[in-house]
Amino acid sequence: MMRPLAIIAALLGATLSLAALAQHQHQPQHPQGHAGAALHSPAMPGQDAFGAIQEIVRILLADPATDWSKVDLAALREHLIDMNEVTLNARAREHRRPDGIDIDVSGEGRTREAIRRMVVAHAREIDGMNGWRVRAEASESGARISASADSPGEVAKLHGLGFIGLMVQGDHHQPHHLAMARGTFGGHRH
Repeated sequence: MMRPLAIIAALLGATLSLAALAQHQHQPQHPQGHAGAALHSPAMPGQDAFGAIQEIVRILLADPATDWSKVDLAALREHLIDMNEVTLNARAREHRRPDGIDIDVSGEGRTREAIRRMVVAHAREIDGMNGWRVRAEASESGARISASADSPGEVAKLHGLGFIGLMVQGDHHQPHHLAMARGTFGGHRH
């Protein structure tokens, strides 16, 4: 009888092998007809902000309507730095309430300023989502978020999501990044 960890390892190995085979079968052919050359070309950009900017640049280059006189990739880069600061360096103290959650988000220097720029603007974006009432205001050390709901299920969701889970809610991030790069902004500015 196989042990649970051995079963998991075997399943993971089989899954990875199938994924590699599927990727190999869908690789573009090398000029000499060999797919093997594509397997030796990295696909990941090596850093997430670099990859996000690279994706936006590809979109801008592919769009003949891009007004290059307005493109501002430096603003997008600054925003991605803010995202990194808030995601990795902000401290969040969460206080659960029967109807929701209060979160004190703090940091020093660039992190504090990133919190102030991002958290307040993001709260406005997700207010009303799933029946939530979300408010945020700048504080001396960063920002304070208050989120509540009437449904016990949504209150449980707010408790489970906490600070970073609330920050990733919504589908506005990618369009916001594209608008920022196009120089047409929307939401927080730098």
